Amino acid sequence: MRDIWNPALPLWQRILRFPLTRLLLLGGIILVIMAISGDNLIRLAGRPLSSIGVTIGLACLALAIYAGYARFIEGKPARELSLPGAGREWATGAIVGACLYSLSVLVLIGLGMYRIEGLNPWTYVIPAIAMALSSGMFEELLFRGVLFRSVEDMFGSWIALIASSAVFGLVHLFNEAGTLAGAIYISIEAGLLLAASFMLTRRLWLGIGFHMAWNYTQSAIFSGIVSGNKPEPGLIRSNIKGPDLLTGGSFGLESSVIAFFFCTATGILLLVLAVRRGTMVPPAWKR
Repeated sequence: MRDIWNPALPLWQRILRFPLTRLLLLGGIILVIMAISGDNLIRLAGRPLSSIGVTIGLACLALAIYAGYARFIEGKPARELSLPGAGREWATGAIVGACLYSLSVLVLIGLGMYRIEGLNPWTYVIPAIAMALSSGMFEELLFRGVLFRSVEDMFGSWIALIASSAVFGLVHLFNEAGTLAGAIYISIEAGLLLAASFMLTRRLWLGIGFHMAWNYTQSAIFSGIVSGNKPEPGLIRSNIKGPDLLTGGSFGLESSVIAFFFCTATGILLLVLAVRRGTMVPPAWKR
């Protein structure tokens, strides 16, 4: 933030380095690429390998633009995307995401609400790869990398946590079976967990791993509905019956108190660790 008040910098550079400019310009570019990726998921639905290839290409483009904006506009490296330790953080997030969703399903199985009726061919796990890559990569770049950081630069970590979580939840209202309850659940359980992942590490890889693995496990393994989107068959043929409060209904398990408990508890733990580690950023006027 101090750079934008530096009179030695040209006015245009100070404007481009302003957090609100980053939010509108870089966020807008990432949003367009994310929309293109979403269209390709639909257009290439019957060609999963092509869909995966296009998604990887678009993800690489988004990463390059994000890193380029940091380097050439903000005058610093994109530390939130630095590679040393990225694999370890991504794998940790992926394991946690897969385990949290699997644990939620195990609770439903114990309650007799999730019944396994058989298995589909193993190839059913392939189509969801592109979806998981797209949602995990683009949504983390946009909501944590751009939105959270921009609000944090101006108003500090606590306001950024609230703002990014609220926006992240509300955009899910536009999904096919989006509900206000589902949006609120996601705002709290996922918004908190993913923002806390970023605050703890000051990097995006942990959250990307969690986000990708949660969505992939939900769809490709357990044939669950992902955030109110159209359900797709995965590896396990299942029959889910029970009250929406526990199963999530047409929105999916993310709108269940079971997933809410596990994800929110994990998010609170990460947030406490972030506070103890001293990674919280105060508002601009207190720095």
